[in-house]
Amino acid sequence: MEYLKIIGETNLSGEVKISGAKNAALPLIAATILAKNEISICNMPNVVDINTFLKLIDKLGGTFKKENDCIKIDTSKLHNTTATYDIVKTMRASILVLGPILARFGHCEVSLPGGCAIGQRPVDLHLKALEAMGAVIKINHGYIEASAPNGLKGAKIVFDKVTVGGTENTVMAAALADGETTIINAAKEPEIVQLCEIIRNAGVSIEGIGTSKLIIQGTNKELLNIKDFDVIPDRIEAGTYMCAAAITNSKLKINKVIPLHLEAIISKLEEMNFEILQDENSVTVMPTDEIKPVNIVTTEYPGFPTDMQAQFMALATQAKGTSTIDERLFENRFMHVSELLRLGADIHLNGNIATINGSKNTLNGTDVMATDLRASSALVLSALVAQGETSIHRIYHLDRGYEDLEGKFSNIGANVARFKE
Repeated sequence: MEYLKIIGETNLSGEVKISGAKNAALPLIAATILAKNEISICNMPNVVDINTFLKLIDKLGGTFKKENDCIKIDTSKLHNTTATYDIVKTMRASILVLGPILARFGHCEVSLPGGCAIGQRPVDLHLKALEAMGAVIKINHGYIEASAPNGLKGAKIVFDKVTVGGTENTVMAAALADGETTIINAAKEPEIVQLCEIIRNAGVSIEGIGTSKLIIQGTNKELLNIKDFDVIPDRIEAGTYMCAAAITNSKLKINKVIPLHLEAIISKLEEMNFEILQDENSVTVMPTDEIKPVNIVTTEYPGFPTDMQAQFMALATQAKGTSTIDERLFENRFMHVSELLRLGADIHLNGNIATINGSKNTLNGTDVMATDLRASSALVLSALVAQGETSIHRIYHLDRGYEDLEGKFSNIGANVARFKE
């Protein structure tokens, strides 16, 4: 086991480059199952979740080759249609192979994802959508057994609530289905927009990209010729470094971003009295005379992302006054609060609402434990301003989604190092 040691009360400066988006790359790797050709995907983040998903592609009979930040994937000889528990248990995103494998082969077995630290996140919406397209689905010995002996058929699918993974699985299934599929109440995240654009560029007609209504004309099992592409920048990694600049009240330039994807984050930082300078592919956070409190409600894109609430909670501990965060998407997503309390934060929970009483320089370094990916980053941010030394344990959570975190932070002035327990 490894841990991070951070010496606090340091200012940051300079520039940091953002990696490709993990949450975009995962469904895009799954989409290669729809292809008949080798595909080169560049700007791929070097994080644990990506490597886990590539192992799954390998187990299914595909091949991949890494060259710097590019990965060449060839699934033309894919033959195994079972995603086993040993892979799925480590990463819920493995469920994203369900739609493309079923659409391509007419049958598949995918292990049910295990429990999730930030809530149940059931896959029932994925399964209902596939059943509407003609799939027969059974749950047997912990596996989803899906078959479509006559192939998947286009259908009208109305999601009861917005689901990112459900939308992604359905879009990929619809791409090879017979006929037209209409998805109502589709998620609109930039990661879904890129997935749809890549499939459209491979010759599939998709209308309504970026809206809540998608209309997809399937190819009736004809595999796609997917063109090479670059993964979009990681808006959550970008937001995390923006919060790092803000919590240390430092000037920091964040490069290789799409500012449009950061509008909700930029808006809240501006509410907290920070000036954000924007260029075509960078943002710069400027220091402020006083960090003001903020009220946040998490919601689906383009609203404030649930993946950023932990980082803003850390930032709110340094604001002058009382902030609130209303988490409306996931239960159990306040597990980092107990660790922030160990650092000296003044936070009170009432159901899904957290109240943070902020005051500058009130945190003190100690030993804390990461509980999930984004909670881990909140501890890193807090450690940057805490007095003394903070040790963050169980950082394998961080490694799932942040590429070279200690390297990037060291380059902008943070005193951070990785050690073995």
